[in-house]
Amino acid sequence: QVQLVESGGGLVQAGGSLRLSCEASGRTFSTSAMGWFRQAPGKEREFVAAIRLSSLNTYYTDSVKGRFTISRDNAKNTVYLQMNSLKPGDTAVYYCAAAGILGPGRYVLGSSYDYWGQGTQVTVSS
Repeated sequence: QVQLVESGGGLVQAGGSLRLSCEASGRTFSTSAMGWFRQAPGKEREFVAAIRLSSLNTYYTDSVKGRFTISRDNAKNTVYLQMNSLKPGDTAVYYCAAAGILGPGRYVLGSSYDYWGQGTQVTVSS
């Protein structure tokens, strides 16, 4: 089992920044990739960003490219999502997820991930 705990959410004005953290514990050695997803009220959960822990390859959904950066700190078993130039459309609950095995191109699928955090609320005011 892998436990994930997100933090760093909050209320920010449009154009501002937030950094989300996701600390992993438990059988973290079994994890090959980490991802961030988000779900806005009345909408389906959507992929935001992912990182492969060995190659450090990163992936982003088009709407956040150039604004969000995913990174990881192995020593702290923590993955970060730096969010800059935030927009009201970024408002959502953000979830961290961990995958044991992540096939090519499957990082956008929530079903590819084995463990999920509880979520952290991000609210961007206009």
